[in-house]
Amino acid sequence: MSHWLIAGASRGIGLELTRQLALRGEQVTASLRAGSRLEALEAALAPAGSRGRLLEFDTRDESAVRAAATQVTEPVDVLVANAGAYGPQRQSSLDMDFPGVLDLLDTNALGPLRVAQAFLPQLRQGQKPRIVFMSSVLGSMALEGTFNLGYRASKAALNKIAQCLADDLKPEGIPVVAMHPGWVRTDMGGPNATLGVEESVDGILRVIDGLTVADTRRYLDYRGQDIDW
Repeated sequence: MSHWLIAGASRGIGLELTRQLALRGEQVTASLRAGSRLEALEAALAPAGSRGRLLEFDTRDESAVRAAATQVTEPVDVLVANAGAYGPQRQSSLDMDFPGVLDLLDTNALGPLRVAQAFLPQLRQGQKPRIVFMSSVLGSMALEGTFNLGYRASKAALNKIAQCLADDLKPEGIPVVAMHPGWVRTDMGGPNATLGVEESVDGILRVIDGLTVADTRRYLDYRGQDIDW
């Protein structure tokens, strides 16, 4: 049994990760923001029984993240920083909602790093610690296209943070990867997405289960295939 921390677990991929991990007998700590769908997350955690825990924090609030971390005294084996947003409607290079995109960068790029820093002491105590930043192929600098610039920029920034954290933690044997879950039928991905959430999470878990320090600094999809940075 491993201890997994899923940051951003009230819906979509985070919720399904929580559900599958609880069903397979893992210890699961799952976080959500105030006002999120608590009932769905409680149901997903139910199979874990006493091995399940809920935390409430907004990843934009460093004080709240660090306060939540003090509630977790056990070692953490896997941190999945999944909390994110898609941002405002106006986010092109020709028409930008600057305050909205600035908040998006705070959520998608800096939020995961806040969580990783806050829970690093528990990860250092884990048996096989791993950090996974939930990114997107849209953060690839090699990908063409101009739509949703703010979202793309936030994920590109997250990818650079993943690279730097991977380099900093490699001497400690803690791998850090950026993960693209696929285009998934969730509230964010929309109904026309090509991938069901269960299939995506099945793949994500297989990839995470196999991660070693040799994989650190990789940018992977849910099948374990590398993506160009």
